[in-house]
Amino acid sequence: MKDYEIVIGLEVHAELNTESKIYCNCRNAFGLEVNTQVCPICMGMPGTLPTLNEKVVDYAIKMGHALNCKINSVCKQDRKNYFYPDLPKAYQISQAEVPLCEHGHLDIMVDGVEKSIGVTRIHIEEDAGKLLHDESFAGSLVDLNRCGVPLIEIVSEPDIRSSAEAKAYLETIKSILQYINISDCKMQEGSIRCDVNVSVREKGAEEFGTRCEMKNVNSFSAAVRGIEYEAKRQIEVLEAGGTVIQETRRWDDAKGMSFTMRTKEDAQDYRYFPEPDLRTIVVDEAHIQELKESIPELPNAKISRYVKQDGLSQIDATLIAEDIDKSRLYDECSALKKCKPKSISNWILSDISKFTNDTGRSILDTPLTAERLAELIAAVEKGTISNSAAKKVFDIIIKDGGEPADIIEKQGLAQNSDMGFLEQLVKDVMAANEKSVTDYKNGKTNALGYLVGQCMKASKGKANPGIVKELVTKALSE
Repeated sequence: MKDYEIVIGLEVHAELNTESKIYCNCRNAFGLEVNTQVCPICMGMPGTLPTLNEKVVDYAIKMGHALNCKINSVCKQDRKNYFYPDLPKAYQISQAEVPLCEHGHLDIMVDGVEKSIGVTRIHIEEDAGKLLHDESFAGSLVDLNRCGVPLIEIVSEPDIRSSAEAKAYLETIKSILQYINISDCKMQEGSIRCDVNVSVREKGAEEFGTRCEMKNVNSFSAAVRGIEYEAKRQIEVLEAGGTVIQETRRWDDAKGMSFTMRTKEDAQDYRYFPEPDLRTIVVDEAHIQELKESIPELPNAKISRYVKQDGLSQIDATLIAEDIDKSRLYDECSALKKCKPKSISNWILSDISKFTNDTGRSILDTPLTAERLAELIAAVEKGTISNSAAKKVFDIIIKDGGEPADIIEKQGLAQNSDMGFLEQLVKDVMAANEKSVTDYKNGKTNALGYLVGQCMKASKGKANPGIVKELVTKALSE
């Protein structure tokens, strides 16, 4: 069998979280009663005129800056003509030749290695309605609430070479959309969706193979499965001496298979032409710069910084960076330079994540500030308190507030690190547990843990366990 390379391009559609739709004043909201958020404009009634929502342009430009794109300050909108029951006008207003943003790139990290993925374009367009199918009625019904919901389509270059790279790209796109607060990215509500283009070619070949596009990919894990299935299918066709046909396929996640929908359309099939009812989009250069300056440090940049500067693993860095609240707490805590970055990461990904998962609350809505967390972690690192005592302090701060030092003193949680006291403690415990000492010397190494435990018990948990272990080990070797 020949050695093949997978070539992947992704088209991500993200619904923007503006208050109103793209060309009318109807409310942009999910889950409301069928056909209640509609008007003659989004229902495609003859004679109606659309008006562009300027916020949609701002949001698209922000995403363009986040993906290092060239912003076209002058561009237009076009009609994309196709007939489908959920598209009442029989055309979709989109952008063809001149998109709002183009020629960008996104840096992703896979297995600790950075890679740049080209971004061909980002354009604005309106969403279509939704077909409803149910056993309680015959045929299909149409809900037009989604008609006119503003979308941006982010089209990648065919630079992605594995399902892992595709997943990293999609997750990074999603977290950036959330960071700049232009989409809620709820996949279960369809507010972020993707079409996947896959082809295969022999390794070393210059030309791309014939691509197939997969629709109905409703999760990132489905994208991974779909890519792997489609690559395998195409390789099997080629190995059997066949030819891959350019087509659009529907991914069925339950069956783990894709099925032919139609032969792939090309741009000419849509008969694009300039939208006559909308004026040319002209954006002031000063406003474009203002939007650029509003972009915060983005999650992919944070991941790179956490891995390279702070020494975190890519997994830990990603888990922190992709959550805005956690990354803010991590950054504020690190900036104080009171404790190690790895210790901050461990606390955020264990106790703090458990709290947020269990309660559904943001850690920023509690009395736990970055200063208090740094002070608490520093107390553990210095040996002032044990890990278990620190968890008690953490619980008190979350519930009632207060400073770690005051809580440690009030609760009597400080560890005893006095060498004279600890040496006598170890001597007394070993004298009272001669059998365990003998067991250790006869090769039963778990006796060490038992003796340390007895020391901790005798000190009512206040002895410094690290020093106790050293002293017990030293005494056993003498």
